[in-house]
Amino acid sequence: MMDQMETSALMPDRQRVGYSAALPLTFLDTVGLFMPASAVAQDIAVLIASPWGLEEMCTRKLWRVMAEKLADVGIASLRFDYPGTGDALDRDDFAGGLSLWEDSLVIAAERLQTKSGCKRVIIVSHGVGAIVASRAAPRIPALDAIIYMAPAVSGRAYLRETQMWSKLVDEGLGLSEAQRISEGVAIAGLILPGAIASDIRKIDLLALGEKPSQTCLVVARPDRPSDDGFARHLEALGADVSGLAYTGYDELVTNPSISRIPDAVVAGTTTWIAARGRPLEADHPPLSENMVVPLLGDGYRETPVRFGDHQRLSGVLCEPLGRRYGATVLLLGTAYDRHAGWGQAGIGMARALASDGIASLRFDGANVGDSPPVPGRSDQVLFDGDQNNDVSEAVDFLETRQLLPAVVSGRCSGGYLAFNSAVNDPRLRGAVVVNPYVFIWDPRRDVTAALRFVPRTLGTYKARLFKAETFQRLRHGRIDVGNAMKNIVKALGNRVSRFTGPLPVVMPVEYAVGQKVQAVFEKLAERKTAVSLIYSANDVGLEHFSLHFRPDGSRLKRFSNVRLAVIENADHNLSPASARKTYLDIVRDMALSTRP
Repeated sequence: MMDQMETSALMPDRQRVGYSAALPLTFLDTVGLFMPASAVAQDIAVLIASPWGLEEMCTRKLWRVMAEKLADVGIASLRFDYPGTGDALDRDDFAGGLSLWEDSLVIAAERLQTKSGCKRVIIVSHGVGAIVASRAAPRIPALDAIIYMAPAVSGRAYLRETQMWSKLVDEGLGLSEAQRISEGVAIAGLILPGAIASDIRKIDLLALGEKPSQTCLVVARPDRPSDDGFARHLEALGADVSGLAYTGYDELVTNPSISRIPDAVVAGTTTWIAARGRPLEADHPPLSENMVVPLLGDGYRETPVRFGDHQRLSGVLCEPLGRRYGATVLLLGTAYDRHAGWGQAGIGMARALASDGIASLRFDGANVGDSPPVPGRSDQVLFDGDQNNDVSEAVDFLETRQLLPAVVSGRCSGGYLAFNSAVNDPRLRGAVVVNPYVFIWDPRRDVTAALRFVPRTLGTYKARLFKAETFQRLRHGRIDVGNAMKNIVKALGNRVSRFTGPLPVVMPVEYAVGQKVQAVFEKLAERKTAVSLIYSANDVGLEHFSLHFRPDGSRLKRFSNVRLAVIENADHNLSPASARKTYLDIVRDMALSTRP
């Protein structure tokens, strides 16, 4: 019978800080991150079989946290991007279907053994990674066990749920039906290659005729009977199966901006893994710091790097294969999205810039994605002034590589950081700021609450008010009416203030912020730092902009270093291809116009 684990006494200290980022390595045209043991090395190591799409974005930080906990008990680990995903090279040919991902897992297991010196490998899978792990398992001789976290048991059901999830995500972004990706399986701007989707659709893990591994741990969602059904099927096949409740699954995978690490699950899985380890008998040769061969794509060369104090920041340097022109572009992430960007936007931007001779660096800030936290910093790093230090260390890195001058670019919270980094670091010669919520953050505001209930523009509320789907969402309790009314009242107040400006008697806080905004714009003008502001036509950030510079931007005229562009028919994430092209053109022009 499946053994259900107890985890109440195994809560880890998730706030522990001070780690270096994982060591990057490259293989099979993709990027991996190897975390060596930091205690007495054990004879087992962990290989991550990741999920895909939005689920992969949300679990990115989970794997980093788990890797750090495992390293503390002497267990090395490796996580990587499947071919054609994440930081892997662009790929047009997916004729091999799902076997491409299975092959990469087999080769990753070999690399893990070589780097760690381990004798046995435990695969930790999540979502569709369960399918990849199960199919690749017979080809991994050192396989000791498989952990199945929220396994995608039925491929057909998985694809159907992904499409439903995708519609909810697009609805939340305010995308029209015409702006949605309608071909094939897609979510969060990511498209699952047709050949891989076709293979996944045919798979049902309940039809397995042989156990993938003698030992398994199933981390089952309480509301998904298929998870428990899969565990019982593994037992029927003769596997030794343990169970763990996947508490906090929904809070983890709904949205990377507000994703919460399931501490009890991290504790349970790491404890279960550690119990299987034994001290490694033979000494393993010291690791080489350089395990990276640059990946060569169409007109670009990419090198995964780690840099900063104690090598704490993880990123990718993208350089043109030919002559380099203009400034290097620092591409900042949005919220807690990994540096690949929403819908691979960061990667697409970097590689397109390289084709014009422009180098770039995309990276995760501290406590985001693959970069660990810093001692003394808040766990909530968004809109925190300490993030400026991350950008300054990125500029330091470019300076050591002789890649200055540099300009910086970012969207939403990344746009806020781009703007404030340009104010903070005079080495940055320009900033492209996209849909910033504000220019200066009021420290009395709760960042987490703001991320959960971001107000929309008054025009957006009006446009949605009489839609049938709005009434459906109200009827099913899927709209927070209280917060919606507060936001509407706030939007009305901002609409009036657009023309008067924030009045010191009526809006003292806004007035004080307005004075600070004017001061930092004057500072950038004196320094002759180029600034390009980009807004989607109905973005909520325009309310803040209009409060300080009027709806037509007429109060910007005294700042000759600032340019304004408003993109029609675009959402906050710049999902439409035409919007992304406008963004790319503006970044390219700024980089090329910046002379050493």
